[in-house]
Amino acid sequence: MTAQTELLSWVESANGHSDFPLANLPLGVFSPDGGEPHGGVAIGDFIFDVRAACDAGLFDGQALDAAKAASGGSLNAFFALGASARKALRRALLELLGEGSAQRERLEGMGESLLLPMSQCQMHLPAKVGDYTDFYVGIHHANNVGKLFRPDNPLLPNYKYVPIAYHGRASTIDVSGVTVKRPNGQTLPPGATEPSFGPSKRLDYELELGIWIGQGNARGESISIGEASSHVAGFCLLNDWSARDLQAWEYQPLGPFLSKSFATTVSPWVVTPEALEPFRCAQPARPEGDPQPLPYLHDQRDQEQGALDIELEVLLLTETMRAKGLPPQRIALSSTRNMYWTVAQMVAHHSVNGCSLQPGDLFGSGTLSGPSADSLGSLLEITQGGKQPLELPSGETRTFLEDGDEIILKARCRHEGHASIGFGECRGRVLPASR
Repeated sequence: MTAQTELLSWVESANGHSDFPLANLPLGVFSPDGGEPHGGVAIGDFIFDVRAACDAGLFDGQALDAAKAASGGSLNAFFALGASARKALRRALLELLGEGSAQRERLEGMGESLLLPMSQCQMHLPAKVGDYTDFYVGIHHANNVGKLFRPDNPLLPNYKYVPIAYHGRASTIDVSGVTVKRPNGQTLPPGATEPSFGPSKRLDYELELGIWIGQGNARGESISIGEASSHVAGFCLLNDWSARDLQAWEYQPLGPFLSKSFATTVSPWVVTPEALEPFRCAQPARPEGDPQPLPYLHDQRDQEQGALDIELEVLLLTETMRAKGLPPQRIALSSTRNMYWTVAQMVAHHSVNGCSLQPGDLFGSGTLSGPSADSLGSLLEITQGGKQPLELPSGETRTFLEDGDEIILKARCRHEGHASIGFGECRGRVLPASR
């Protein structure tokens, strides 16, 4: 089989592209200037218009069914078709966009009716999210946060038995580039006996992997661990914005509420499981003494190749840095290999009680911090709860986010013998709270 490093496209900008070479082909929803949102595929610096390709008769068979489902204003119908249709569309796209495409002359002749410059298009949320669940599978983050509140017992007893999660708010999920307004809420200031109301003073981000659900399950029926990965339609980057002072006051006894529900930002492109196949790896072995997963969460194949090797990066751009023309500052570099539970285990556990998952449901992995100081996925960890300010090249410091700050998440997959691929950006800028 031809190595993905040799997969070249007649779309010249795709060859060697940092995010979107021919090996990637992520799907999303975009609108050209003045146009309506519809489905497209990222290829180099361009968006391949799936609806225009359907109208031009470029697909047939199962690929045509998949392309039609992916051509609308959301990808829910495409997600619902499952892996077979998704793979058929990918094969067709590889043939159409490959360097030796039999259709090359015709496609080049279609110009911007088929390939639109990405810089001239607006991206939209790729699917209508019916339900959103935020997990807590980053064990280093769980340990770090636990130590802030329980130094002698950072992890509660259930953590290594149960993929911990809470039900989030789907209505405030938005796409990269949309601003985030600082939330108002109740906080209990240090030393106070009664709460006060006002804007959060401890606004934070969380570096997460987003998981889009494809085919769901009937209510009352569970998804087995061996079948769970086939229910995943794709992946994105996710920023779970967090108001730490609101969270500290409200989270007992039921967990996060207003401290999380005000905003969640996702990257616009859905990177498919097929594009990530070369970057699968074994789930890291559990430390000696840790319990093994209960049988419904254990599958040998999943343990051998159910993890993903994706490099995750966080950058910060302040108002002052922007004014001085300074580039965003990297503040963390981590990896999806820091997940204590696999994606399949998350899917299996979510459905084991009979909960029905649906196409377009979204999971967040939880904050994916690494073991070192330069791999922490939130300011809460970087600054030790605000005790050790982060120093920036502009001369500024941060304990938590200030108005005008912009958080940019990026991701990259690299493996010898394969073209590296990326996810694009997950970007959000903080605006002042409403008065």
